[in-house]
Amino acid sequence: MNGKSALGVLLVIVGGIAVLNFVGVHFGAILGFLLPFILIGFGVVGWMNNKKWIGGILAAVGGLMLLGKLGGILVLLLAIGLIVAGVSLFKKDKRRAY
Repeated sequence: MNGKSALGVLLVIVGGIAVLNFVGVHFGAILGFLLPFILIGFGVVGWMNNKKWIGGILAAVGGLMLLGKLGGILVLLLAIGLIVAGVSLFKKDKRRAY
């Protein structure tokens, strides 16, 4: 697919989303969640094509956006890890003498 075809596909997709939004089908939440993954993907493609600066910037921006979206899940995983670490301290070998 050359550049003109890719641009044509992109314009058709954006126009289709605009028409669906006008009809009453909203994709805001879905696109808001997918945009960080798209940016990370473009960053990886840029990195592979020896565009290190652009690829790194796009991947970093996508990663920061993803951290913002998944912040609640990351805090939950951190809390579970802290609980497991605390319980493991209680269950340590009681036979040790210090």
